Amino acid sequence: MIYGIKKLLTNALGRDIAGGTLAVRPDDTFVVSYPRSGNTWTRFLIANLLHPQEPATFVNIGRLVPDAEVQSSRYMRGIPSPRTIKSHSYFDPRYPRVIYIVRDPRDVALSEYDLLRKYRRIEDSYALERFIGDFVAGTGPLTSAGWGTWGENVASWAFARGARPGFLLLQYEELKARPEQELRRIAEFLGIDASPELLQTALDRSSADRMREMEKTQTKDWGSTKYKKKRSDIPFVRTASVGGWKTNLRTELVAKIEAAWGHIMAQLGYELVTNAAAAGGAETIPAAFPISR
Repeated sequence: MIYGIKKLLTNALGRDIAGGTLAVRPDDTFVVSYPRSGNTWTRFLIANLLHPQEPATFVNIGRLVPDAEVQSSRYMRGIPSPRTIKSHSYFDPRYPRVIYIVRDPRDVALSEYDLLRKYRRIEDSYALERFIGDFVAGTGPLTSAGWGTWGENVASWAFARGARPGFLLLQYEELKARPEQELRRIAEFLGIDASPELLQTALDRSSADRMREMEKTQTKDWGSTKYKKKRSDIPFVRTASVGGWKTNLRTELVAKIEAAWGHIMAQLGYELVTNAAAAGGAETIPAAFPISR
């Protein structure tokens, strides 16, 4: 009973985490992805596009592009419109405009494994082989995750919204290969008339090297990384590379991921390297399913 009263009081005062109960506005834009897919990088890029006079840092990013899954309802209500909001949510029909970032799940798995070790959600003794099973099934340390599995999250957005206006699909690999071109797409989607100078400034201010340096001195002030026992030997901003799975995942682990989501990966342009995808139901989504880029 006491817990219920405290919860009611917390909600009444707006101190509850906004999350899925966020009051969505018609002019909101959401930056969404499954975790470890480039959301933080994209968030910095967008903040530096929208606020060129105030370079994005780990200290101010929660104000420039707030995270509804960290901030309180009261805080989110105080952000003036139009808001650009970070989220890892699976499909939410209330979101009017969405920039969705997708990344190869084979690389995502490695990044998420490191992140969970950083925050001591799992120990080093938790074998990567065991984690890949959890990653595919959404079990173990991922059981309580509110964003579903990689496949559930990606398909819920890409295939539900992919051909509709108000939806921009970004691929992490394309953003890495052609950053200025992809950033221009983001700017156009946001209605920003970005000069080449503004694009380059945003890219420079959001570079992996710069973010790593800021992480070293600012991470304690960043809401998303306030974990008392987090490890300093594992960085939040990792290698920011593409294709690391090719040398860091054994073939049988790649096969597990491709068996689960090969049909989704193939339609997003990711090359499959095992025969496991056929066993995982590669024909469940028509090959011509429209995804606009």
